[in-house]
Amino acid sequence: MSRFDSNKDYYSILGAAEDASRGEIERLYKRKAVEHHPDRGGDEEEMKALNEAYAVLRDEPTRAAYDAERELPEAFSLDSGSTPPYSSPSAQADVISGQCVAALLFLVVGLVLLFVVRFQYVLFLWPLALLAGLLILAGIVHAHSAMSNVRETFALSHPARRFVMAQEMAFWAIVGGGCYGVYFILRYL
Repeated sequence: MSRFDSNKDYYSILGAAEDASRGEIERLYKRKAVEHHPDRGGDEEEMKALNEAYAVLRDEPTRAAYDAERELPEAFSLDSGSTPPYSSPSAQADVISGQCVAALLFLVVGLVLLFVVRFQYVLFLWPLALLAGLLILAGIVHAHSAMSNVRETFALSHPARRFVMAQEMAFWAIVGGGCYGVYFILRYL
């Protein structure tokens, strides 16, 4: 069984219907091959695409596998830039509320650890201060993720989807202000 690319539409390359018979596919391939053959002034890349389409569609098991793979819904992937499909709006709300709670928990625990280390004046607690910093960083990442997921719930025409840069600047300004506030408390109190 030869390998195929399920993202390519081999039927449209050959100009065939999806329910075309093997003989019909062969006839269409021969007609297109005569038109696009490089020896007759056709494009070599088009001929390669025709040959690939014909190789997949002429073999029944390969064609069945190709058709089955094309019918599968596109799975969520990180590089697709889309959000995962949810079964209901409440499932998406559960994800967002979980991210908000996780962000709040990370921030509170991180700040408590940081203040305990600072106000105990014990130098050997520096690993705890490092852990506190990592927890605060994890809280910031969760908060940013929750903000991004909330933005994705809005329609494309909603202003929240159009002013992404303003939201990002406001978020990072709040983070920067919070970091300065924590620094001020640790330094001068």
